[in-house]
Amino acid sequence: MTLTSFLLYVLLGAVAGWLAGVMMKGGGFGLLWNIIIGIIGGFLGGWLMSLVGIQKGGLVWELIVAVIGAICLLFIISLLRKAFGKK
Repeated sequence: MTLTSFLLYVLLGAVAGWLAGVMMKGGGFGLLWNIIIGIIGGFLGGWLMSLVGIQKGGLVWELIVAVIGAICLLFIISLLRKAFGKK
């Protein structure tokens, strides 16, 4: 992985985190945390799609996968926060 591709993944993850925070009404954690969650969610989404066997290319597809991963991660984190009484 080159530095350019790594930075592209980080940028896509940041955009995905922001989009996921907007889409998850009440599930967002603020801009900075949504961006961090989006970056992690981008890797999670790629892993989930590889498990299902869906692997396509392209920038738009990568953004969609990152948003899916970020939404999944935001959902899991919000469930954990509710389970442990944090608001």
